[in-house]
Amino acid sequence: MKRRFPLILLLLLSAATVLAAAGADWLSQVPARDRQKTNPFAGRPDAVQAGRLLFVDHCAQCHGKNAEGTTHRPSLRSQRIQSEASEGEVHWLLVNGNIRRGMPSWSKLPDPQLWQLVSYLRSLKPLE
Repeated sequence: MKRRFPLILLLLLSAATVLAAAGADWLSQVPARDRQKTNPFAGRPDAVQAGRLLFVDHCAQCHGKNAEGTTHRPSLRSQRIQSEASEGEVHWLLVNGNIRRGMPSWSKLPDPQLWQLVSYLRSLKPLE
């Protein structure tokens, strides 16, 4: 029994590390083809407005009414969302979610609505 303890401990630590890494950085999981996607609604004020309405209905409960984040959910005005991630990467996150971090998939929304959400999110001023 004493011989098995270090092996079991090593296996548990390895599994915990893999699980933590799997949900830690969603940007590293985005396929190249999705990174390159561009928003077909870019620069359209009507898309920003439609995206705002979708945000209120689907996202504000977790991310706050001004997308500044809550105690348990991140701000969507962060540099990561506003400038580090491409529009295609943000779209990918909306489609796929990140369930380990509590982000559901919004793949049931039509693709144009997902792009409208991206338009709205990109219209927000980043937090400093």
